[in-house]
Amino acid sequence: MKKTICVILFIFVAIVVAIYMNYKQMLMAKIEAQRFNEEYEFYNKDAILGTDVTTLINRAMNNNEQHSIQKDENGVYIPDDQNSVKIYVYMIINEMTYPMENLVKTGLADFTSYFGEVTFKCTDVKYHEATGRIAEMTFASTEY
Repeated sequence: MKKTICVILFIFVAIVVAIYMNYKQMLMAKIEAQRFNEEYEFYNKDAILGTDVTTLINRAMNNNEQHSIQKDENGVYIPDDQNSVKIYVYMIINEMTYPMENLVKTGLADFTSYFGEVTFKCTDVKYHEATGRIAEMTFASTEY
């Protein structure tokens, strides 16, 4: 009788510990996603400068390299469902949207020198469903 109670008690404790560890892991992932998002959501404003957009593009490129996000044949990052970050920039001058890779390819220094003092507005933010982390942000210039 004592042996059966000990076995049942051991199994119950093991189940409780497993549930607690799973909960703790999910909580840590949520906290990590919040910290990560804070770095990007800082730029989710109605008025930031082109220099800030450049900083954000560099941050996104660095994130994608750290997480080994794959690129297609054109050098554009292929979004995954957990860690990739894409930045898009809409220019009202020619009414075109440019992915961050195109801006990097043509030169972020040139972008900064031409549009560093131009005001941009964050118009769209998307999150990864699996992790809750920032997946995409779109910025639109608000002036020429």
